[in-house]
Amino acid sequence: MYPDIVFHGATQGVTGSCHELRVDADHSILIDCGLFQGDENHALEMDFPVGQIKALVLTHVHIDHVGRIPYLLAAGFSGPIYCSEATAALLPLMLEDAVKIGFTRDQRLIEKFLDKINALLRPIKYGLWQNIPLGAAPLQIKLKPAGHVLGSAYVECDCAGKRLVFSGDLGAPYAPLLPAPRSPYRADILVLESTYGDRCHPLRRDRRRHLQRVIEKALENRGVVLIPAFSLGRTQELLYELEDIIDRSKGRNAAAGLPWHDLEIIVDSPLASRFTESFRQLKPFWDAEARKKVAAGRHPLSFEQLTTIGSHADHLHTVKYLKKTGRPCIVIAGGGMCSGGRIVNYLKALLGDERTDVVFVGYQAAGTPGRALQEYGPKHGYVVLENKRYPIAAAVHNLSGYSAHADQHNLVNFVRRMRKKPEKIYLVHGDAAAKSALKDELSLLSAQIEIVIAGS
Repeated sequence: MYPDIVFHGATQGVTGSCHELRVDADHSILIDCGLFQGDENHALEMDFPVGQIKALVLTHVHIDHVGRIPYLLAAGFSGPIYCSEATAALLPLMLEDAVKIGFTRDQRLIEKFLDKINALLRPIKYGLWQNIPLGAAPLQIKLKPAGHVLGSAYVECDCAGKRLVFSGDLGAPYAPLLPAPRSPYRADILVLESTYGDRCHPLRRDRRRHLQRVIEKALENRGVVLIPAFSLGRTQELLYELEDIIDRSKGRNAAAGLPWHDLEIIVDSPLASRFTESFRQLKPFWDAEARKKVAAGRHPLSFEQLTTIGSHADHLHTVKYLKKTGRPCIVIAGGGMCSGGRIVNYLKALLGDERTDVVFVGYQAAGTPGRALQEYGPKHGYVVLENKRYPIAAAVHNLSGYSAHADQHNLVNFVRRMRKKPEKIYLVHGDAAAKSALKDELSLLSAQIEIVIAGS
């Protein structure tokens, strides 16, 4: 019976990652403890017993992987939280924001909660085995870089002679700032994400040029380019790419009469700004290319054309000013799926202006305003924001090459490049079509691999 895996999320869609590795009847660990989003919303309280859970292991700090931690602690969990060194630095920022949104703005209570989180954190280096004391049941874990966001990891577990691997969210080659993930030597059981299991990202090598073309086309009508982005990962990747475009475009116009070096780039997200500052402090975890730029005197995450918006009053003033003037600029605003965050006010103010362009650079879950914009924007339909309909006159663009997730080809290669292939693969963290398509592709690797769609 043991080791055994019980899935508490990410089986009916792409969010809510939470997997329990049971070592015996009385001892287990959790791999991630994330929130559900979009149509996947569930009750926030823990809907499973936690007394047997002795430790939590985090793959990375996106909210769909860590957002239920406050509820886990409220249910009585007080064990260690293992994660990479960079994740340990970023987690308090993410959870502080989550607590402010979902629980309280009482700073004394927030600081008390963060003190508890910091006391439980056990940062570990990539590539080193870590013993997790579980009474008589021996368990070791090892984190390897996953290439998804700074600090992201996949988790190797040694238990009762079995090697179990939890992929977390895998990145893909050619992502800015991060080295690409490398497959483990072996896995007996693999829990594999499948977000883009049914498609391949186009132009991953050329995505900077694709981004530049889309922006230059969008600015032809002298309007605002809105980019909804998650505060962690996507925002920093975009800044890195935009700095590179500006550096390569000396003497080139972004639009008629508007040189690239004069184009203002606005980041309107206090959390993103804090993460960006943390990214700067975590340069040892950047890839070789990014560190080389820094050594040459470049500032990939902090450059002259960049403006950051801090206070809520400044945010409202900026929205009002851009609505009135339509001044051409790029706005990267918090709220990657447009279901919250400052991007919502920009959309409400500017979606009705045909000069506006909305550029999506990441996955939009079913039931989110972002998915509705993708679907109905080209038809000039409407989107519901805060219970009100807003007609869409703006142009809507999708740059799938900027996804932080591995695509089908990358996911299959993650398994193919293992020297010892898994006996069983559980597919999680994907829509039904994505999991089904990935299952079909993985089945071509070997008839000896049992492939299971978790939760089906």
